[in-house]
Amino acid sequence: MTLINKLKQLSNKIDGLVETRGIERVPPEHREITTYKDLVNLYLQVVGFWFSAAGGLSSMSSFILGPLLFGLDFISSLTIGLLGMWLGCLIAAYCAIMGPQSGCRQMVTARYLFGVHLVKFIALVSICGVLGWSVVNAVVGGEILSSISNEAIPLWVGILLISVVSYIVATLGIKQVLKVEMYFSIPVFITFFLMYIATGANYREALYAYKTPTTESTLGAKLSFFSLCYSITSTWGSITSDYYILFPERTRKRNIFMITLVCLAVSTTFVGVIGTMIASIAMTNENWGDEYEKFGMGGLLFKSFDKWNTGFAKFLVIILLLSLISNNIINTYSAAFGIQLASRRLSKVPRYIWAFVVNVIYLVIALVGRDHFSTILGNFLPMIGYWISIYFAILLVENVVFRRKFLHLYTKEFPNKEEISKLDHMIFLKHLKIRYNWEVWNDFDKLTYGIAAIVSFACSVGVVAASMSQTYWEGPIAKKLDGGDIAMWLSMGVSFIVYPPVRYWELKRFGK
Repeated sequence: MTLINKLKQLSNKIDGLVETRGIERVPPEHREITTYKDLVNLYLQVVGFWFSAAGGLSSMSSFILGPLLFGLDFISSLTIGLLGMWLGCLIAAYCAIMGPQSGCRQMVTARYLFGVHLVKFIALVSICGVLGWSVVNAVVGGEILSSISNEAIPLWVGILLISVVSYIVATLGIKQVLKVEMYFSIPVFITFFLMYIATGANYREALYAYKTPTTESTLGAKLSFFSLCYSITSTWGSITSDYYILFPERTRKRNIFMITLVCLAVSTTFVGVIGTMIASIAMTNENWGDEYEKFGMGGLLFKSFDKWNTGFAKFLVIILLLSLISNNIINTYSAAFGIQLASRRLSKVPRYIWAFVVNVIYLVIALVGRDHFSTILGNFLPMIGYWISIYFAILLVENVVFRRKFLHLYTKEFPNKEEISKLDHMIFLKHLKIRYNWEVWNDFDKLTYGIAAIVSFACSVGVVAASMSQTYWEGPIAKKLDGGDIAMWLSMGVSFIVYPPVRYWELKRFGK
């Protein structure tokens, strides 16, 4: 008996305890939403999901870098950070609309753009993105426990704790993940609200005490910070539809778009404002600054509650660990699907096995790189923003142009013209306006070769190299902007230009 067969037998035995479904599509008849109450509960779970996942320390950790890494004052950091973050929300919200219609994970729907072979590369990039966030979350968790224990608890203990708990919940499956995220969001939200109260007396210190030096050009810092904050929310676009596959197929795309946009924007803004505030205080308050230097973000969080009893302050900081666990649950859950896309053989290995592998990888990286948190965060996240911007541009053109105006060219996906005619007359698809044959999600012969997508991607990568600004590389365009990183905007523009003509040729030539 092969190892894969043994794993299948094990999966059958534990089915019901853990989710055994992998990248397989969830057909409409298996969504288990039969009443209005079921649908309302699902929407409430999604709201809690976003407040737990996005309204936590993961998002805050990026906003604190405005003052502490880029040297921007409170007003500049907040304005630039929120604008970048809100723009990223639009990207993530648009990607989310693919979930209810398809019943497929985000990277599975990407097969319709990149093909079954080239999507493996895109899935790998997506995995790197969620792994990066997992490293960030694990390190922050370690800093928190180290700070409140005055280094009695080593940094690695917190990293291990985040990893283990996240894995356990992620194996339970999407239904349990949504429920846990909803429950976690309540105490986390209350704790952040209390942080606003605790630091309220210091708002003048944050607002007026530190000003960006006028003798230095800040254009590069502002552009780079804008891109960083854009990446906070836009990178969700690689996995957002994963958490909407239980919604009915007839769910209006505007409903999914709006609930994702509003929840993601409100929750991230909520933690972004307070994060910018405490970071600005640390720029001039020596006591706060020393805590940050010694314990990282964990020390800064503890100082934000220092007006209250020490024991209560420690308790509140510990509660915030839930937001890190929430984020890593999602990362662990979604990354496993990316590995299953690599090949038919790997897709047969149960998801919980790959989730374990993902956890081990980011655990090792977090332990090795735990002393370089700001560098990892400041240089890694924009890289993820590069590729998601390219992916969004390709997806938007495919949906708005080709799936609406040139559906007759998809002769492989819709070999019978009557199938297209049937789609045109289905009321629920008229208002969705995005027409795919989701039943062929795993049919290699009917899915695209991905020529147009990969050509667009390759051209965009060249632009990224010329306009990115990181510690390891600064392109010639970025140099002329005082080190400002505009790679994601130029790469998106190139994709909008290159993809349409190549895609039209590809459809005419191959019919898919």
